[in-house]
Amino acid sequence: MDFFDKYKKNYIDRIWNDIKANDSWSVFKIMSEFVNGYETLGRIGPCVAIFGSARIAEDSPYYQKAVETGVKLVEKGFGVITGGGPGIMEAGNKGAHMAGGKSVGLNIVLPHEQHSNPYIDQDKSINFDYFYIRKTMFTRYAQGFIAFPGGFGTLDELSEALTLMQTNKIANFPIVMFGSEFWNPLVKWFRSTLLKNGMIKEDDFGIFHVVDDVDEAVRIIDDFYKHYELKPNF
Repeated sequence: MDFFDKYKKNYIDRIWNDIKANDSWSVFKIMSEFVNGYETLGRIGPCVAIFGSARIAEDSPYYQKAVETGVKLVEKGFGVITGGGPGIMEAGNKGAHMAGGKSVGLNIVLPHEQHSNPYIDQDKSINFDYFYIRKTMFTRYAQGFIAFPGGFGTLDELSEALTLMQTNKIANFPIVMFGSEFWNPLVKWFRSTLLKNGMIKEDDFGIFHVVDDVDEAVRIIDDFYKHYELKPNF
């Protein structure tokens, strides 16, 4: 081994040792986010998650429907939990705030677009660095999901919930996809591609509901808990 090769090997070894050391210490940061989330959300009581695009403007019909959904969930005794940012998340928190209910925000630290909206209760706002911890909090403590139109983040959260229910990794809870014009092309693809190729079963379509009416969305959540106990999902 010549000098250059030896130098390169030593340099790479140092880099990997630094990475392993940082990985070990990051465990404590991860643990702290889990503990903070569990302790805060465990005291809040039953909430329904409203999520969707952060980029939907206040004058959008979807924004107004999300506000209305937040109001009506509170009237049924639920709080509202969102990703804490603008757009649909802000709308859901605004509705809960207007109705005098619990308004929870699980904010994620991002380099752009994400900031806490002003309608979250001060003692119910949590910041996360890790998406997977934030998603764990949603799936553990939300008593239902209402997914409005959104981008990759919305699809990620929705897909995780569908997968966990399909594989029986969490207890059943209601999943509502609001806006048939937006969601039906995806559901059609589920049938034409996933079902056709045997990657899902017909029964899997019973995991979720596609609706266009706020009262129907809230009724699905409320009716579910006339038959099942309100508790953390796993």
